[in-house]
Amino acid sequence: MSSQTERRSNRLPGGDVGLILVVFLGLYVGFTLLGVALGLDADGLASTLQRITFFAAVYALLALALNLQWGYAGLFNIGVAGFMAVGVYTMAILTAPVNPPPGGIPGLGQPLAVGIVGGMLAAALVGALAALPALRLKADYLAIVTLALSEIIRLTYNSTTLQSFSVEGVNLGTGGSQGMPLPRNPIYWLFYSNPASPASPPTPFGEAVFGLFRTLGVEYTTIVDWAYTLVLVAFVGLFYLILTRVGNSPFGRVLKAIREDELVTSALGKNTGLFKIKAFMLGCALMGLGGILWQGSQAYTSPSSFLPILTFYIFITLIIGGSGSNTGSVIGGALFVGLLFEGPTFVRRVVEQTVALGDAPNTFVAAVAPLASFNITPLLAYSMSNIAFLRFVLVGLVLVYFMQRRPKGLLGHRKEIAASVDLSQSSSPAARTDEKRSPSDSNGGESR
Repeated sequence: MSSQTERRSNRLPGGDVGLILVVFLGLYVGFTLLGVALGLDADGLASTLQRITFFAAVYALLALALNLQWGYAGLFNIGVAGFMAVGVYTMAILTAPVNPPPGGIPGLGQPLAVGIVGGMLAAALVGALAALPALRLKADYLAIVTLALSEIIRLTYNSTTLQSFSVEGVNLGTGGSQGMPLPRNPIYWLFYSNPASPASPPTPFGEAVFGLFRTLGVEYTTIVDWAYTLVLVAFVGLFYLILTRVGNSPFGRVLKAIREDELVTSALGKNTGLFKIKAFMLGCALMGLGGILWQGSQAYTSPSSFLPILTFYIFITLIIGGSGSNTGSVIGGALFVGLLFEGPTFVRRVVEQTVALGDAPNTFVAAVAPLASFNITPLLAYSMSNIAFLRFVLVGLVLVYFMQRRPKGLLGHRKEIAASVDLSQSSSPAARTDEKRSPSDSNGGESR
C-alpha cells in the first residue's frame, strides 16, 4: 500500500471499517444503477444486492482464513477447497438422520451445533495431518502437497465406495457423486411455523417482517435470503476481530517473523514448526466453518462444489486485497465478486438491452476482422455472447496488473508497529506535556 493511499484511508471516518463501508456503498450504488437500467423492480434490486453481499461475505470469510496462513505465516496453502469440503461433509454426516427415508443418506443424527463444531475440528485435524510432513517443505512443494490433498479429498467424497458404508454396525455415507442433503437452513425457524415448508403459516416475527417489506414489493424469499446473508456478515465481523487479535498477539508477531525470515526466528529460540502447525490448523478450521456457512444456505452439497478453481478464486480475492491485511481480505472479496464475477454479467445484460448488436460471429477471427473497416459491432457482439469465458481473461489481466504494478495488493503489508501496545495511546504525562508545547518554545529551547 502506497503511503499516499494509506494516508487517504486513514482520513476516512471509522478507519478501516469506514473504508470497507465505502467500498460496499460504491458497489451498491453501481449495481442499483445497473438494475434500474435493466428495469428491475424493488424485489429484483433487493435480490441483486443480496446476491452481491452474500458472495462477498463468503469470499471474505475464506480470504480471512487464508490470510492467517499465507498473509501472516507465509504458508502457501492452495488446498482451501479440500478443507472446506471436510468441514461441510463432516457436518452433514454428523447431522444426517440415523434412519433416513428410502434413498436417503444415513448419518449420526446429531444436533446442528455438534455438526458445526465437528466439521471445524475435522478440518483442523486434517490440516494437522497435512501440516506435520508438509511444513518441512519449502513454499512451492507445500503448495503442490496441499493441492494434491484437496483433490484426494474431493475424489474420496466422489467415490461410489463411500456412497454408503458401515462402521461397527453404524450406517453412514457421503452420497458419492450425487452428494448428500444438508440440515435445513436454521433461518427458516425465524420466519415459518414449519421450517421444512415455506408454504406453512409464518411465525409472528415472520408475519411482522413480511408485512413491513410487503409494502415495498419485496418477496418473502428475498427477505429470508437477506436474513441469512446478514448472519454471514456477522461472521465476517467475528472472523475479522479474531484474526486481528491473533495478528496483534505475541503468537501473531511470531508468525509474521516466520514469514519474513524463518531462520532468524528459529535462531531466536522460537519453535517455528509448532507455530506453523498451529496457524495451519486454525486456518483450516476457519476454512471448514466458511464452507459450512456457504453451503448452509442450500439444502444439498456435492463434490462438484469444491473444485480447485474455488481455491483459485479465493487466492485472487486475497491478492487483490493484499496478503497480510484483514481489511484487504474483506475489500478483496467485495471487489472480486462485484467487479470481476457479477459485474460483467450485468454489463452484458445492459448492453444487450440498450444496443442492437445482431448475431454474434462464431469465431474470434470473424469478430476482429471487421475492425479493419472500423466496424466494432461484431467484436462487441462476440464479447457479449462469450462474457462468461472472457471473464477469466479479465481476471487474468487483473492478476497481471497486480503482479507487476502492485504485488502487495491494495492494502497488503501495511506499516506494522513492532510494540505490543499502541505507543501513541500510552505516552507518559511528561511526554504529552512536551507534545503540547508550541513549536516556538521548542525552537527557543534548542537555540539556547
